[in-house]
Amino acid sequence: MTSRVSIQTEDFDVSAELSTLRGQDLRVGAVCSFVGTVRDTRALTGAAHDEVQAMELEHYPGMTEKSIEAMIEEAHRRFDFYAARVVHRVGRLLPADQIVLVAVTSAHRGESFKACEFLMDYLKTQAPFWKKEQTPQGAQWVDARVSDDAALARWGIEATNA
Repeated sequence: MTSRVSIQTEDFDVSAELSTLRGQDLRVGAVCSFVGTVRDTRALTGAAHDEVQAMELEHYPGMTEKSIEAMIEEAHRRFDFYAARVVHRVGRLLPADQIVLVAVTSAHRGESFKACEFLMDYLKTQAPFWKKEQTPQGAQWVDARVSDDAALARWGIEATNA
């Protein structure tokens, strides 16, 4: 069986990941997934000074995987699903590059949707990743967003990053 968590510099193939996750499990009636990509904020705002030219993601090897495994275990306590897979890239990424895949299988779509959303909300606030954006004005570390903390709070979890 493939590991539930992969932290890697190379890109991932969504179709291959979903196929491996589902495997030959005939119980699976739903596969839900989320793929996050690097967006060029200039496309959203029209302002050249907002252009994200590149993003660098850093992590603590071992600690990050352990943290995400714990997130998956918490999701299993809350939702009825069969399998989960989280792939998160690190290193230098460019606009349109894939950053993260969260995928979940279950008998019915509702549990897969909830587990996938829970895992993504948890990843955004609790996983030990550090993100630096490169813009025309230089590089800067990205702080946690209040909206991400609010998303986690919906699940009854208080964000631990200040």
